[in-house]
Amino acid sequence: MKYLAALVILMLCVPIHAEGELLVVVSRESRVESLTKIEVVDLFMGRYVNFPNGDKAKVFDLAPQSEIKGQFYQRLVSRTEAQIDAYWARLLFSGRNSPPEETESPGQLIEELVNSSQGIGYISSQDLTDSLKVVYRFEAL
Repeated sequence: MKYLAALVILMLCVPIHAEGELLVVVSRESRVESLTKIEVVDLFMGRYVNFPNGDKAKVFDLAPQSEIKGQFYQRLVSRTEAQIDAYWARLLFSGRNSPPEETESPGQLIEELVNSSQGIGYISSQDLTDSLKVVYRFEAL
């Protein structure tokens, strides 16, 4: 019984980690206003290289092992980061497509998007700035 009481007290002392919203964003200058989940999947999985309005899309990804990257692909296509890497390896080997350009941090991703009206990427809602436009939003879990 002492162990159960200690466990309950320990659980109450540990902070609860609430995931923020994941946002798919473009530059404020982009002509894209919103995207459906299917359109986001098609862009990030390399099926399409243009936005639905015909503008060229340049997809940016976060660095491997980024917590946000793992959450993004899990929520987008229910795949782990390792499965996504294998998917891109197959496409690259077959010459069909190359993976999105990787950025080292959310800050670098934001900088790339701000400097390109064709860029698209994903960030946590805590990283959103006025220079970006949200085109798709995953609700918080």
